[in-house]
Amino acid sequence: MRKKTVGMLLGMVMALSLTAGCGGQSQENHNDTAGETGTQEQTAQETEESQDQEASVQEDKGQLMMATTTSTADTGLLDYLAPIFQEDTGYELLWDAVGTGEALKMGENGDVDIVLVHAKASEEEFVNNGYGVERFPVMYNDFIVVGPAEPIAATEDIRTVFQQIIDEQLSFVSRGDDSGTDKKEKTIWADLGLDPAQDPNYLESGQGMGATLTMAGEMQAYCLTDRGTYLKMKKDADVPLDLEIVCQGDENLLNQYGVIAVNPEKYPEVNNEGANAFIEWICSDEIQKLIGEYGVEEYGEALFVPNAGTDA
Repeated sequence: MRKKTVGMLLGMVMALSLTAGCGGQSQENHNDTAGETGTQEQTAQETEESQDQEASVQEDKGQLMMATTTSTADTGLLDYLAPIFQEDTGYELLWDAVGTGEALKMGENGDVDIVLVHAKASEEEFVNNGYGVERFPVMYNDFIVVGPAEPIAATEDIRTVFQQIIDEQLSFVSRGDDSGTDKKEKTIWADLGLDPAQDPNYLESGQGMGATLTMAGEMQAYCLTDRGTYLKMKKDADVPLDLEIVCQGDENLLNQYGVIAVNPEKYPEVNNEGANAFIEWICSDEIQKLIGEYGVEEYGEALFVPNAGTDA
């Protein structure tokens, strides 16, 4: 009887040991499976994050060459926008800042992929002659007349200012470079029936807006300029610009900018894909908002007013 009891006890011990062993093995397998599942989920998450990061960084698509007016460069606008454009699209924006006339000529010669200028009549002629695909308005600011605070009193009437310059033979520095600003100035003189050649103190710099303003400041002469370049130079120029605004607000002083892709049918080698990408990008709501905010914090007012999608 004692042997039988001992045998039964040994059997129970062995059974319990086997059960415990099986339970431990089951728990171990469960832990292994959970570990493998966690690793797989982590790997999947890392892969997805890596793909998202790759998608957010555009691949390098090469360069886009633009001819533009000096004001978009002198104001710092292109320096501000270019890295954002590259990040968003993959294209590196390069530009040659010259007068509008020369910029359009570069487009006519197929030397650039796109033009961003400010002389609507000349831009429309550029398109009508087959050199550009289509003109899109982008933004505007205004022209102003700056100079010494005396003898011309501040006014909104451009006729009063230009008439006094002729009558009193006051010093006036013109761009004289067939730029958009130069075209506007010559148009104003003509529309008013005035001839600046009657003023012996009227001279042409043959240079960009920044250099022309510097010359006018040194001579204490009057000058027609876009507001954006004036505001930036008034604050940031190495040599203080001692010129004040004497005329602003006249309806003849609107300064509209347009962008045009060079026609790939005339010049197949141009980067038309990049040009179209730039037009779509700069006319988008997001970038129009950035343009409208540019300069506000630093200069107290926007240097440009966005108006893509209008018929300006």
